[in-house]
Amino acid sequence: MTQAPLKLLVIGLVALVGCRKQTPVDEVSLSESGVVVSERDFSDLAGQWPQWRGPKGNGVADDQPLPTTWDDSTNVVWKSDVPGRGHSSPIVVGDLVVVGSAIDAQSEQIVVAYDRETGDQRWQTTVHKGGFPSDRDVHHKATNANGTLASDGNLLVTAHLNSQRVFVTALDLEGNQVWQRDIGAFASKFGYAPSPVLYKSLVIIAADNFGGGYLVGMDLNSGEIAWRTKRGNASSYSSPHVATVGGVDQVLISGGDRLSSYDPATGELLWETECLAEATCGTVVTTDDRIFAAGGYPEKETVCLSSSGERIWSDRTKVYEPSLITDGEHVFAVNDDGIALCWSVDDGTNRWKKRLGGSFSSSPVLCNGNIYVADLSGNVYVFGASGDEYQQVAKNRLGDDCYASPAIVDGSIYLRVGIGDGRGRREQLVRIATAE
Repeated sequence: MTQAPLKLLVIGLVALVGCRKQTPVDEVSLSESGVVVSERDFSDLAGQWPQWRGPKGNGVADDQPLPTTWDDSTNVVWKSDVPGRGHSSPIVVGDLVVVGSAIDAQSEQIVVAYDRETGDQRWQTTVHKGGFPSDRDVHHKATNANGTLASDGNLLVTAHLNSQRVFVTALDLEGNQVWQRDIGAFASKFGYAPSPVLYKSLVIIAADNFGGGYLVGMDLNSGEIAWRTKRGNASSYSSPHVATVGGVDQVLISGGDRLSSYDPATGELLWETECLAEATCGTVVTTDDRIFAAGGYPEKETVCLSSSGERIWSDRTKVYEPSLITDGEHVFAVNDDGIALCWSVDDGTNRWKKRLGGSFSSSPVLCNGNIYVADLSGNVYVFGASGDEYQQVAKNRLGDDCYASPAIVDGSIYLRVGIGDGRGRREQLVRIATAE
């Protein structure tokens, strides 16, 4: 190689390294922080939808009267405009339905609350103004408000990428800011996606990124960092999931070519299993003694692990953006390419596969033995949670697209949809319920 091309190669490598600058993660232990983790009574949240994927973070709703069919003129109680754009799914707490959004033209990240019964907007709070990542640092399908809020019934917690950092913000139920905390640097490849999850008196936030990923536990009432654990240098997008598996409380998260388990009280690593892919988007789901996850990019795998991380079965099926769901006997998915699948929990036998068509980003929810899942054309498929065969109950359309996942509360489905396309696209929040 001549000297000139060699010099150009060196310059190119230096530039590449510069673009991948890493920021060391400042780990914090629970003993160092002095934060006390205490029990919390969340019984008041029973029957509500207070976080990503519902009360238990698994997409499963209690059985209740729920419509399976609707259209613009049937079983739609109200529609309300949502300012800006976001993939934040609705949560339902008390008499509020709450979503996050981003108004790109004004560089504002906001939280908007609606009256649960009427759909009237109750308040809108700007969490950040300015500091948005560049367009090249956010995937074309993503937004600047991807994460779903979490609530203990008193506070609303949201996380955003802003000014190349991850900020966590708590609002009260009137939309007033209670606290805001910078939890660490974030080198964006395609934007920030994870949703916060609650555990006892903590809120837990994930921030996997190529500059130095981490998992953080924070005191919910004060925003003080209780613990921070580094997670490597892979850009990944999954939310953490807290569950008791094998009798042990675990915070579970995929990404970085592994599935990891941490003690949710301390952030200490319990175990890691090599599997899945560098980048995953879906959230882990569990039974009492098994753990299921899927990914991803560039590898593809759906996996079942024991409560201690031992591999039980795996399938070379890719389910990237949507999460899995389980009824305890079967694992169901509708993957990005519109293929619905069912596996046996016990041994991973593929019970059936059905091509629905279209593309999917939304994650499924389960109620009354039926699975509800939306595609990117605004269709919501309703099919039976059966291991025998694919049994479609209905196919309903509202709007022109749907990225967010439904919330189910008290006989109603709350759905965020897109109307139109291009610069004229707008979003609506819709409440669906059986007409009386």
